[in-house]
Amino acid sequence: MKKIIDYILSSVYLVYFGLLLVVFHVLQVIAFTIFGRNAQQKVVYVLNLLITLGWYLTGTSMKFTQKFSLPTDRPIVFIANHQSTFDIPAIYWYLRKYQPIFVSKIELAKGIPSISYNLHKSNAALIDRKDGKQAVSEILRLSKYIGENNYSAVIFPEGTRSRSGVMKPFAAGGINALLKKAPNALVVPIAIKGNNKFDPNSGLFPLVSFSKLSWTVLEPIEPKGKTGEEIANLSQEAIRVALEA
Repeated sequence: MKKIIDYILSSVYLVYFGLLLVVFHVLQVIAFTIFGRNAQQKVVYVLNLLITLGWYLTGTSMKFTQKFSLPTDRPIVFIANHQSTFDIPAIYWYLRKYQPIFVSKIELAKGIPSISYNLHKSNAALIDRKDGKQAVSEILRLSKYIGENNYSAVIFPEGTRSRSGVMKPFAAGGINALLKKAPNALVVPIAIKGNNKFDPNSGLFPLVSFSKLSWTVLEPIEPKGKTGEEIANLSQEAIRVALEA
């Protein structure tokens, strides 16, 4: 019976989700063409709010916790564990004050309404995971961009989603590159929990109804005097403790 409910509610949500992507793709194009990037990003924030609210259609609840005050006058590098495609919308909406820009695989930059367009217009780092040189170059470009504008970057240093919820080792390379041209950036870990159970097949269908999702913004880490490896390890340990709490 529960599986039948999952299929029914997932179908409702995916229709809603698909309509959002199509409608907001048009709105993004209009906003960017007439008013520029800042207006287009405001449209994206609303899109991600509506995506997040749409989870209630599946009976799923979510909680976003930020106990620490973060600066807006310096860049921030958010480091999160990665469980699902659904990791992203809540970060976009709840951390919009810090204007987050994502490190994303290049495959997402083509053919997906709203999402592909935003990846290009937001100046996201679009990395080819098979081409290390290209990936580092893209992340360095993003590092310079957030350093010049006091924006934030979001990276999932596991490199790929963990379906089991057990974190893979955090790679330091991307973190090093993000900090290289934004040396005054603050590092902030984010612990994400429950998304792998909501979308266990990483295919959006069927979603597991009545799931519980959470995002917890953890204590900032000052990167000065620390290596990329140390920052990666400190972030992963902080997230591990939060997930087990």
